[in-house]
Amino acid sequence: MNRVPGDAENAHSSSVESCPPLRDVPSINPTHLMARIESYEGREKKGISDVRRTFCLFVTFDLLFITLLWIIELNVKGGIETTLEKEVLQYDYSSSYFDIFLLAVFRFKVLILAYAMCRLRHWWAIAFTTAVTSAFLLAKVIISQLFSQGAFGYVLPIISFILAWIETWFLDFKVLPQEAEEENRFLIAQDASERAALLHPGVLSDGQFYSPPESVAGS
Repeated sequence: MNRVPGDAENAHSSSVESCPPLRDVPSINPTHLMARIESYEGREKKGISDVRRTFCLFVTFDLLFITLLWIIELNVKGGIETTLEKEVLQYDYSSSYFDIFLLAVFRFKVLILAYAMCRLRHWWAIAFTTAVTSAFLLAKVIISQLFSQGAFGYVLPIISFILAWIETWFLDFKVLPQEAEEENRFLIAQDASERAALLHPGVLSDGQFYSPPESVAGS
């Protein structure tokens, strides 16, 4: 009659011995995962990412630099007021630089609206502005008489063309890939934190692990 409790005790002891100790089970640190998730959410709350902010600053630099070159060109030709009236009010496609300035304003408005205010994550806006800029500048260089007007006939079209393509390269190879990589890391960390919450619903302290007192055999 005493063999049944003895067999049950042996089976229980063998099952306990077969289970690995808790210290040998690989654990997931939910605190570290939550810290990574909170850091990502903090970057989202503050507006735009650092690399996107750098892109917007470069777009602003594009507008300011072209404006500065245009003002210098107005001064070189004999005074701002006289030349401004000639290039704006008496606009001539073949000899005026005013359209290159308007082209920089066009790029600035479209790119800031798309990538700073709307936070677009696609390349179509930068592709549109670069295509319009390239086509317009090529047509102006071929048709107009800018090269006969001195150094600015070369500088303004070339600088405007280069800046537009630098913006395209920076967005396509820096901004969009880096933001996509950060989003993937966030999704992986979030998924790992959810699994850790299911596997470890609470943090166990050392005081919660104890050995029960030995029971009397046959009790």
